[in-house]
Amino acid sequence: MKAALRQRALELGFDDCRFTTAAAPASTGQLRKWLAEKHHGEMTWLERNAPKRIDPQKVLPGAKSVICLAASYEASGKWQVTGDKKLPAPDSCHSPRVISHGVIARYARFADYHDVLGERLKTLVDFIDQVAGRKVRSLWYVDTGPVLERDFAQRAGLGFVGKHTNLISRRFGNWIFLAEILTTLELEPDAPEQNHCGKCTRCITACPTNAITAPFQLDARKCISYLTIELKGSIPVELRPAIGNRIYGCDDCLAACPWNRFAREGNLMQPHARKDLEQPDLIELLQLDEAGFKSRFAGTPILRTKRRGLLRNVCVALGNTGDACALPHLQKAAADPEPLIAEHAHWAITRVSRAGRQPS
Repeated sequence: MKAALRQRALELGFDDCRFTTAAAPASTGQLRKWLAEKHHGEMTWLERNAPKRIDPQKVLPGAKSVICLAASYEASGKWQVTGDKKLPAPDSCHSPRVISHGVIARYARFADYHDVLGERLKTLVDFIDQVAGRKVRSLWYVDTGPVLERDFAQRAGLGFVGKHTNLISRRFGNWIFLAEILTTLELEPDAPEQNHCGKCTRCITACPTNAITAPFQLDARKCISYLTIELKGSIPVELRPAIGNRIYGCDDCLAACPWNRFAREGNLMQPHARKDLEQPDLIELLQLDEAGFKSRFAGTPILRTKRRGLLRNVCVALGNTGDACALPHLQKAAADPEPLIAEHAHWAITRVSRAGRQPS
């Protein structure tokens, strides 16, 4: 049964498929402590559905097994890896203009992974019913359900949770999407993976905002991925300079991991790559209206920030680049009907002007 399920998962494009029990994860105490310390910030759903995360039986009564899957989004070193912390910019506008680029996290430079993986998971659930010879109950999730997916993945042997709190695969490095199927079908569990971080602390050192407060501890409120995606309001002023030119997420702690030397390009996501998201022009993005935003990012994870969130991030990035050519566009953004955009545009104008990078 397991061999047939694993083979079907690989045929569907997943790079790995492992199995574990549906017993409660061992890290439930850590989750409670993390939530009590408010390190989840404004991600209130994490606290709201914590009882389900702690007890898989509250997600799927009668669940016996969890099928854990991984899909690599490695692109063989083609990516611009990290955002710049200090970015050179022209003292004045030139023709042709020196373009200030934004950085989007690797995983978001594709069609929305929720959709791509979700289609395959539906097919795999149908296959489970076929091979089981009877109707079983199964629920699949792609980063959306109340499931401690990294804990299950480690227990199933897909990888281990690193000091940056993300899953690391010895076969695919950090560049992996996770998915899981909770099922009432009982399957023999695979052996868990052991931690292989050793004494390495590269991910902790790499974090621009010191969000990794200690090994295996993350304060999401400082994390650039949280600040540019999950946070819906104003980005704390003291953290804005460290964001650099990142406009959606951050890869720095992932990119620093030495296990990436074993990363292999996956098959599932590559046909869905969006080349236009590799080095987007910040000034072009700042000029997007609502319709333009929806059209530009249709079918990508970036839609979740909405226009107000993305342009907030773009303003911060332009303030950090010091691009004098952006000033007229920032001044227009400062009059945007959306207060969040206007506020961050004013900040960017002040920052660029103070740097003395005004058009001559």
